[in-house]
Amino acid sequence: MTLKVRTMADFLAANESPDILFWVGCAGSFDQRAQKITKAVAKILNSCNISFAVLGTEESCNGDPAKRAGNEFLFQMQALMNIQIMNGYNVTKIVTACPHCFNTLKNEYPQLGGHYEVVHHSMLLQQLINDGKLIINGGKFLGKKIVFHDPCYLGRGNDVYEAPRDVIKKLDAELFEMKRSRANGFCCGAGGAQMFKEPENGTKDINIERTEEILEAKPDYVAVGCPFCMTMLTDGVKNFNKEDSVKVLDIAELIEKANDL
Repeated sequence: MTLKVRTMADFLAANESPDILFWVGCAGSFDQRAQKITKAVAKILNSCNISFAVLGTEESCNGDPAKRAGNEFLFQMQALMNIQIMNGYNVTKIVTACPHCFNTLKNEYPQLGGHYEVVHHSMLLQQLINDGKLIINGGKFLGKKIVFHDPCYLGRGNDVYEAPRDVIKKLDAELFEMKRSRANGFCCGAGGAQMFKEPENGTKDINIERTEEILEAKPDYVAVGCPFCMTMLTDGVKNFNKEDSVKVLDIAELIEKANDL
């Protein structure tokens, strides 16, 4: 099935405007694994007849990695460029599958003139379920155990804990809570621009410690809501040679799998 996604420029040319801008993000655009998350979100939005668009080649990095690495000047350059483009399209609501994009667009763009309603895709999925627009066929997950890993910028950074769990609970599976979860969650090891550098000397990588906690629960699936967490925990599972028995999937991919999208 061909996946058709319109750009903001397409809508403008047709003298139309979408309800939501889907901010894809760098990982969702260029990382092969994260591209699958992007496609899953687009499929779900299409199945629910949600009017959405992407910026396409007009989208640039939101600036989060530059800011976390200490380059405020580069962050502001990237942010101002994105804000100029989005304001030119009169964007009002944004959804993104990346908590880093979510946090930056929501909390740091307003001071630079970018005022938008920004939601993480788990929040939008929860709303679509509550509105009756998204019906999840959870049978494929009957008897399975799912562990959810809280992304730092979604959970502790923005107090979004229930939305992803509410979505997972619509599957016919057991949602297992690790000891370090919710407000006591533990980082995957990628935050603060750590994703783009080698770790400092130590006795154990953070993603390995987190993966050990996950594997203790003996889950069938690890649910994530962040492309960085996806990379770190997938690497962690592979480190223990468990990739055949423990699958790491984004929340959107769980729905895609459940509904055969």
